[in-house]
Amino acid sequence: MTTTSTPPARWIEGWDPEDEAFWQRSGRRIARRNLLCSVFSEHIGFSVWSIWSVMVLFMSPDIGLPFSASQKFLLVMTPTLVGAVLRLPYSAAVTRFGGRRWTVFSSAVLLVPTLLACYFVRQPGTPLWVFVLIGAFAGLGGGNFGSSMTNVTALFPQRHQGWALGLNAGGGNIAVAVIQLVGLLVIATVGNTHPSLVAAIYLPLIVLAALAAAQWMDDVDAVGARHGGLREAASNPHTWWTSLLYVGTFGSFIGYGFAFGLVLQTEFDFSPLRAASYTFLGPLLGSLARPLGGWLADRWGGARVTLVSFLLMVVGTGMLLVASAGDAFPLFLVAFSALFVLAGVGNGSTYKMIPAIAAEWVGATGRGSGNSFTRARRLSGGMLGITGAVGALGGVFINLVFRDSYGDPAGSGVPAFVTFIGFYLVCVVVTWVVYLRPASWGKRDV
Repeated sequence: MTTTSTPPARWIEGWDPEDEAFWQRSGRRIARRNLLCSVFSEHIGFSVWSIWSVMVLFMSPDIGLPFSASQKFLLVMTPTLVGAVLRLPYSAAVTRFGGRRWTVFSSAVLLVPTLLACYFVRQPGTPLWVFVLIGAFAGLGGGNFGSSMTNVTALFPQRHQGWALGLNAGGGNIAVAVIQLVGLLVIATVGNTHPSLVAAIYLPLIVLAALAAAQWMDDVDAVGARHGGLREAASNPHTWWTSLLYVGTFGSFIGYGFAFGLVLQTEFDFSPLRAASYTFLGPLLGSLARPLGGWLADRWGGARVTLVSFLLMVVGTGMLLVASAGDAFPLFLVAFSALFVLAGVGNGSTYKMIPAIAAEWVGATGRGSGNSFTRARRLSGGMLGITGAVGALGGVFINLVFRDSYGDPAGSGVPAFVTFIGFYLVCVVVTWVVYLRPASWGKRDV
């Protein structure tokens, strides 16, 4: 291994984490240092991505921003869409520019939507399209998931990737809960007329994330070597089956996380303070449940755990129907919290399915000649990238359905919940028919 550490570029050539001697000598220390910076950057990226789920709680005639529920759902949906679309190009960018340089850039650029949000929410009468545009820029934070996961995968040997990727993803997911707590703190201390403080809190943290990446991260040549896989994965039918399942799990998590506060305000006429008092709970539970899903999948198989998760999500959404019809907030909160937990479990179990599916595909199609391990790993990486990007679009679907359901002032969440039940049932059928039915293609326990 040779390194050059002269600023401004820190480049490591010959990076081979599978070499045990190298890993024990210096690779482990370098990889963990990069991982810590990546987790922090990923957390800040998710925070900016989900910041509008908090900002919309403040928007009212009291601050000269009297937007309707439908308009607020549009604001929440916009960064979700942009972040989902950017995941694949961000994954490609890190292989071209390197983990350190891309993390510095992708962190620093978040200053743009955060500064704009901080300024314009203090301007009464600002038109909706301005906030939609700022929300689109906030979607840059959602793209960070793709680049950071690609970088972390190259840094760690396969035997440690589950732990490293889980930590990196968990650091991002939990930001959805943390920013809700930040919003609650602002509302509880200075009232519901100072949304700019939420954005202002993150300005120094964005700078810190960029500086930490510049100071302590490295560019390794192994990241650039991870080209390929996306094209093969795109032509593989199982990429799209797992993407559908991930729309139901991660899409539900991020969609519900962005929309929960607005749903409480619209469904139960909650004040911003009361809504913010509950919005952090579901995302927090869902984030903590993701590693549990991976652990259960290790023991029982990813497809089985995913199937059970979707069946229980049907039950949980049915409970939302009952709670909505009876205006029963305690039941509504319990059911929504359960949905977050089940979506988190499904996130972990669906992701655990993909490497086994890729390995089975390489062998089952007769493509296992030569270095089948390398081919399976490349296919798995491509499937994970596409699945993660498509799955995030589920958050757009969730908010679109809520927007239509609550579009009328007298609207309710019932049509949305019925739609979600139908989709989860489709996921149940796909999981069973494609991966669990005795006559299905796979012989491996996925």
